[in-house]
Amino acid sequence: MDASWSTFAGIALGIGLAAATGFRVFLPLLIAAVAARFGHLPLSEHFGWLASTPALAMLGTAAALEVLAYYVPGVDHALDIVAGPATLVAGAVASAAVMTDLPPGILWPVAIIGGGGIAGLTKGGTALVRAKSGLMTGGLANPAVSTVETLGATGLALFAIAMPLLAWLAVVLLLAWIVRRTGRFLSGRRRAARAPAPPLG
Repeated sequence: MDASWSTFAGIALGIGLAAATGFRVFLPLLIAAVAARFGHLPLSEHFGWLASTPALAMLGTAAALEVLAYYVPGVDHALDIVAGPATLVAGAVASAAVMTDLPPGILWPVAIIGGGGIAGLTKGGTALVRAKSGLMTGGLANPAVSTVETLGATGLALFAIAMPLLAWLAVVLLLAWIVRRTGRFLSGRRRAARAPAPPLG
């Protein structure tokens, strides 16, 4: 594999992991750390600590608490708000950790803009789905949404590590779907706001 192809594969891997953090902040980082610990995932310079025992312990604990907290009514919506900034950081870290062929001067701009931005878009899409689900079902469907999000974070992270280029394509399709759904949601709200009020009496 030549350098350019390897570089593109590393970027695709980073983008895939970053998108996965939009579903769950800590779970994709944990999966990447475990893969690195067992030699299945090379890490960028200065990110070797991610595969250390203390980091694995902290990520494992944080991932378990995050997954369980999304099943608690009310807490799930609060987490969507609080996790917003954390998702941007996690997306940037996840992507920077695996883009091993990029020099630092290029690595961090790509990680912050690309990784953090894609993580934020994914998070915004999942938060929108959760809010819409809560309005339509009174929160009854939120546990199912939480399960899908957890499976999405796990599956996308594993997919990115195993087949980064195909995972990149999946992320592009996911982002297109999120943009489309967001547009429909906003246009629906605008139509509802313009609708005349029903006559009294």
